[in-house]
Amino acid sequence: MGLELYLDLLSQPCRALYIFARSNNIPFEFKRVQLAKGQHKTEEFRKVNVLMKVPALRDGSFTLAESIAILLYLVQKFKTPDHWYPSDLQKRARVDEYLSWQHANIRAKGSKLFLTKVLLPLLTGQPLPPEKLEFATEELNVALRQFEEKFLQDKPFIAGSEISLADLVALVELMQPVCAGYNLFEERPKLTEWRRRVEEAVGKQLFQEAHEEIMNIKNLTADQFAPEMMENFKQQLLKQ
Repeated sequence: MGLELYLDLLSQPCRALYIFARSNNIPFEFKRVQLAKGQHKTEEFRKVNVLMKVPALRDGSFTLAESIAILLYLVQKFKTPDHWYPSDLQKRARVDEYLSWQHANIRAKGSKLFLTKVLLPLLTGQPLPPEKLEFATEELNVALRQFEEKFLQDKPFIAGSEISLADLVALVELMQPVCAGYNLFEERPKLTEWRRRVEEAVGKQLFQEAHEEIMNIKNLTADQFAPEMMENFKQQLLKQ
């Protein structure tokens, strides 16, 4: 049995893994797990990841959860080019620093805006309260300012002159609110140029392919959700 990656490309961490594996010619079997259909809640998937989340990896009898752990596993198993996770202590520390920070900041705020703008009106059937969207947008803007000032600064990439895992993880997260209709790159020239460099480094065609489904997210309808997942998502969103 070869390497298997369990992914839903509507998920940002899943897209990061997909792009990383493909851009580094890592052979894997793509196991699609549709979150909206509740396929991550099945007993079959539970054998792969008891946490019932994607992404997940199976490599023979070995299984692994959590996207960052999976990325680091692939880096070491397939000995990918050094720039992805540098051997230089301080460059690697910059990558680790961003990957540690991003969960509660870029990821959390970008996801919140996406869910508020796209899923909440879809699942509740109610128009989105403007103040809710405004608050989510401002939270993300604060995180974006921190990202530019602290992590990107005046460098081509987060860890220096070459792309790393930090850049890939960052950009797929930022694409989530973009696909929801919030063009966060507008009037941010530094961020726009960084995005261009990241896309070119992994391959624009591959990047677009990985984002094709999420780019069409506005075509999503409530009947594409399993009833139990629809209710579950709705309750989670209403608590935000």
